[in-house]
Amino acid sequence: MLKRIVTASLVAILIAPAGALGQTRNRSTRPKPAPKTATPTVSAARTAGATRVADQIKLMTKFIYLLGGVTSGIAAVDEAARRNEASPQLLQQNQANKATVKNSIQGFRVALDKLETDFRTTTDLQPYYIKLAGSASGAATAEEQAAANQFDASGRTLLNVINRLTDVLLIMRQ
Repeated sequence: MLKRIVTASLVAILIAPAGALGQTRNRSTRPKPAPKTATPTVSAARTAGATRVADQIKLMTKFIYLLGGVTSGIAAVDEAARRNEASPQLLQQNQANKATVKNSIQGFRVALDKLETDFRTTTDLQPYYIKLAGSASGAATAEEQAAANQFDASGRTLLNVINRLTDVLLIMRQ
């Protein structure tokens, strides 16, 4: 009998502290609030400015693509004219092609002048003006080169302008 009391006492002593050492605090499974992330707000003016820059890039790259073929045609007719092998109609068409190229480049210069002015005078776009500045003068240089019948050089100058516009667009995206 004594063995039973001792055994029961030992069991009671061993069980009692195990219950006392159990979980004392009520844990809840409330979800932690998500960390607040700063979502950048893009102003309407910035979006419109980026769209205009992208549109200029699209127009100018299409023009450069077409200019390559036109330039080679102009050069071929000019060479034929030097050898007195070109017909008057061909010479007239060549002059019309040259005028079209020159007018197109002038149109790009005017559009870039306006774009620069808008970036300089719009508060939301002023931080990007510094990178954009000089695009119109690059187009003016291309215009001068085209006026001197240097169409290939004019195209390379316009490629530099396109690179500048692309840099502006990349900065505006950040």
